[in-house]
Amino acid sequence: MLVLIADDETVSRRLLARMLSTCGYEVLTASDGDEAWRILERPDAPRLAILDWMMPGMTGPQLCRKLRELNREPYTYVLLLTARTEKEDVVEGMEAGADDYVTKPFEAKELQVRLRAGRRILDLQTDLMKAREALREQATHDPLTGLWNRYALLGALDREHSRAGREGTPLAVIMADLDHFKHVNDTYGHLAGDAILREAAGRLQAAVRSYDLVGRYGGEEFLIVLPGTSGPNATQLAERLRAAIAAEPVGYGFCRISVTASFGVAATGQAPDGDPQTIIRLADEALYRAKEKGRNRVEWSLAAEEETTALGNLLAVVGRPGGG
Repeated sequence: MLVLIADDETVSRRLLARMLSTCGYEVLTASDGDEAWRILERPDAPRLAILDWMMPGMTGPQLCRKLRELNREPYTYVLLLTARTEKEDVVEGMEAGADDYVTKPFEAKELQVRLRAGRRILDLQTDLMKAREALREQATHDPLTGLWNRYALLGALDREHSRAGREGTPLAVIMADLDHFKHVNDTYGHLAGDAILREAAGRLQAAVRSYDLVGRYGGEEFLIVLPGTSGPNATQLAERLRAAIAAEPVGYGFCRISVTASFGVAATGQAPDGDPQTIIRLADEALYRAKEKGRNRVEWSLAAEEETTALGNLLAVVGRPGGG
């Protein structure tokens, strides 16, 4: 583990560095508080720091306060090194944000024990952070496909819709549904169906931009949220997604299972009431029309077609002699 030693006394600093290196620590050193701060504020700062109380530049307690003001993760465990032994001094150092202290002249064994205690605390924090991230992943992602789940995706759609309204930018959604998926489950089994869902999810994710949002809406249905994308551009993307799904059969055991999907597209221009659910409804209606027209195809919402027709008629009127 990397440890920072900040001490303006050269002999003390070298002694500490030698001792910690012997114990297996990787050591960084600073000869004053300002140099120590430049190290501590880096993104890759050491997670263990031994700071002398009195140094040129910032003192140890001042460094502790600035470090705690960052309120960042992972946590940096701080040992104050001080010749002060009065209770008031100890309280001052701990209130500044130090986790422990060692008095000068220090005993090597005592310092090693206190550092081991700090490492145990840091290891516990690392485990807690991993557990928290795992819970967050479970709460927001579909366990089978790894895509956003419906709840998280609808929340993201609300946020993107609000941002599009504030910034006056387009927003489109695509609804996709795997064709004849029940037949796949009935013929090859549910494990084969799971394999197809995972493969379809991967193909969809691979074909969109890094900031587009792809989620499993339910069953064999997917929802793609496309910030900054107009309806016509979303329709072109949906066609690419359709081709990606149908490009290659999905391998399962000795079987090669052909898969296709149907797509419905809608955009924010079709939701004058500002409700994101309207966009989803329009995309869903377009998806069902794609199913009715034979599947493995892309349909743009009827509202979009009506808007396009109305715009074309308006342009035709304006373009006539005396028009407009």
